[in-house]
Amino acid sequence: MTTMPQSLDAAIRPVAPSERARLVGTTLAIVAALALGIVVNALVVSPLRYERDQDVAGWAFRAQLANGTAPVGQVTTADRLLTPGTPVAIVTIPRLGVDDVVLEGTSSKVLLSGPGHRRDTVLPGQAGPVVVMGRHGAYGGVFAGLGTLRTGDVITTTTGQGTATYAVTGLRRTGDPLPDTLAPGAGRLTLVSADGPRWAPDDVLRVDAALVGEAFETPNAVLSSTLLADDEAAFAGDPDAWPLLLLALAALAGCAVLVAVLRRWWGRWQAWIVGVPLILLCGALVAEQTFVLLPNLV
Repeated sequence: MTTMPQSLDAAIRPVAPSERARLVGTTLAIVAALALGIVVNALVVSPLRYERDQDVAGWAFRAQLANGTAPVGQVTTADRLLTPGTPVAIVTIPRLGVDDVVLEGTSSKVLLSGPGHRRDTVLPGQAGPVVVMGRHGAYGGVFAGLGTLRTGDVITTTTGQGTATYAVTGLRRTGDPLPDTLAPGAGRLTLVSADGPRWAPDDVLRVDAALVGEAFETPNAVLSSTLLADDEAAFAGDPDAWPLLLLALAALAGCAVLVAVLRRWWGRWQAWIVGVPLILLCGALVAEQTFVLLPNLV
């Protein structure tokens, strides 16, 4: 007489997943975690990184102001071009609640840490055009509110030569008429950022502001627009990020394999305890280099 199994579970023998299935599953989990990590980096980590970099730059620049050693031109006292990332000014925009340190250069890497001064223009407060770029979304999104500025809004800048005041004269988008040519001794500040949805901008927004009062003494320019690198233009990414990004991705793949092997020989929880810190480190590097590779105004 044939006996029936007491339950369905007793009739089915569990099949252990193959090593290949485990490896694929672990790899897919890490890839999903990486995608989530990039989103978390953009929304949570990047603003914290931005604030930290601004604090460091602010302490350094205020010390230079106190000692009278802050930059006043395109070159240092040793006649060398300022290093990209050097603090050169403080920009204050009351309507936006902005009070940030401006760094030299406009590459995507520089703009991770603050607004960037376009290197072929004069410093704020001097006679001539000044261009300052800032991000629209990630890493502080310092210029996310540029579109809310109105004619007459005040912008102040502080450099090694003192404090200058600008008044907003208008906003420009692609295709709009260019501002009038500056008169001798006049100054104009142009703030540049992306325009459109925060995480999918589709245009460049420029805010022009006229210098109020007399300009500071203006040193001779030694760097022209023709000498700027391609990655310093508006909406340009930094191709130099590719090597580090590929290395970080390779390291992340290596971590995935390591976790899979350790899981087999050592145990699930032991493998993740060892592997998670390594994965987080590689993931953070991947996320940062991804934003360096993306357009500098995003």
